[in-house]
Amino acid sequence: MRLSVMGAGGRMGQMLVKAIAARSGGENGFTLVGASERADSPAIGKDAGELAGAGRLGVIISADAKAALRDAQVVIDFTAPKASLIHADLAAAQGAALVLGTTGFDSEQLAAIDAAARKIAIVRSGNMSLGVNLLTALVERAAATLDGDFDIEIVEMHHKHKVDAPSGTALMLGEAAAAGRGIKLAQVQQRARDGITGARRKGDIGFASLRGGDVVGDHTVIFAGAGERIELTHKASSRELFVGGALRAAGWTRGKAPGLYSMKDVLGLN
Repeated sequence: MRLSVMGAGGRMGQMLVKAIAARSGGENGFTLVGASERADSPAIGKDAGELAGAGRLGVIISADAKAALRDAQVVIDFTAPKASLIHADLAAAQGAALVLGTTGFDSEQLAAIDAAARKIAIVRSGNMSLGVNLLTALVERAAATLDGDFDIEIVEMHHKHKVDAPSGTALMLGEAAAAGRGIKLAQVQQRARDGITGARRKGDIGFASLRGGDVVGDHTVIFAGAGERIELTHKASSRELFVGGALRAAGWTRGKAPGLYSMKDVLGLN
């Protein structure tokens, strides 16, 4: 399967390039055919394999995203919302599937991704790990089982360089909790508290975001009732798990009809 990596100069991009190189060859292997970065990136003009520590691959990182994905069957994107929308349009025009790990989209941007998914298969997830997606399924079931007297709070912590909050994974968990209760997250989410806020509104789903150090990603969903508390937690110690999930999603898109899919589809959890 021919893959292109958008954001190939970043941490996730380099890990993806290295993993693709390690899994090259064979009927179910991968081949890197393109790599892109933003125009001001110091990675521009460098061999993607050498930059990632995988040895020379002959794929030069380019600022021309259209050229970088021209020969790809699947595009993998862990960049930023505005860039991801451009890449989604380019992939849709070419007929390449898209694995999208970018977070921080607003409602209009999500609608644009939905439009692109009418033309190609897109796997979009706030988190590509098996553990987090299992956690999501557990959170939905717990929310459906416990009554409204259990308050739901979601706490997440990431490294100091993360630019969006709450994290995409936290929002994914919030969506799962809301789905378990048969409501829309937008109707009950409480993303910030400051000052004299008054008592907690029954039915709200609260979020708390912590940033510091080199934390890859910690997420805890708290169901707080009278006299008891249930906490469901996932802690990531390496980004390798996201890379493995992204490549699994890429392979899964083979032969899939256009549509918007999630890692729950990839992992058979739906």
